[in-house]
Amino acid sequence: MSLQPAASSAAPAHVLFEDVHMAFGGRTVLRGMSCEFPRGRISIILGGSGAGKTTILRLIGGLVRPQKGRIAVAGLDVTSASEADLYTVRDKLGMMFQGGALLDSLSIFDNLAFPLREHSKLSEAEIAKEVRDKLAAVGMSGVDHLLPGQLSGGMVKRAALARAIINRPEILLCDEPFSGLDPISVKRIEALLRHINRELDITILISSHHVPSTLRLADQVVLLVQGQAMVGSAQSLRTSPDPMIAEFLNEEVDHSRALDLGFEPERRPIL
Repeated sequence: MSLQPAASSAAPAHVLFEDVHMAFGGRTVLRGMSCEFPRGRISIILGGSGAGKTTILRLIGGLVRPQKGRIAVAGLDVTSASEADLYTVRDKLGMMFQGGALLDSLSIFDNLAFPLREHSKLSEAEIAKEVRDKLAAVGMSGVDHLLPGQLSGGMVKRAALARAIINRPEILLCDEPFSGLDPISVKRIEALLRHINRELDITILISSHHVPSTLRLADQVVLLVQGQAMVGSAQSLRTSPDPMIAEFLNEEVDHSRALDLGFEPERRPIL
């Protein structure tokens, strides 16, 4: 049960999982997961609800630690790292949260300025330039004074993306960046992620269950099946004869089309 090796696998690993086991109470999420996330590429972690997609992002940031196995991020083993070393790793990470996680009481400008004020020695003039440059990069010029509640869902996602790259990370983690968006906004976020990857040479790891975006965007797909990783290119996923992969793709594509039409179909568990 495996995909064909991805063409991007020749690139050096920026994030590495080796035989990682993770459980919460009596529920096992990862069962000996091993895979590499290549430097400078877009990898999408695909799987059903509860498959462990967000858990993988939390493991990379050292927010939780596995019961067994090794995880290396930018060359550092985060499974055994001290808190001080974890802060060094986290300085290399940017995080785009699923719901945006913008601070409701702060303007969009201050939401983006906050991490710079906390973690840099830039002057206010330099911070203002960085904020406006990042907002312009995601097509959000002129919204500095607005509050998050005054933005559409797609604009919140773009503002969250701008904040995620404000500190110029090496690795960008995106948790379900396409959820709750209309098809036009989905493609806009896809284009922004592709642009950031190419222009800034940022390694991007995306957790998602959105199959159409995965097939359009991913250099590498990590499909989570029963706690293990099936790794390959988007093309190998599309053409795989494995019935479990075909069932997952068909179910999720049908679900995405239904959402585009404005209703939620009845779903059965896949993974």
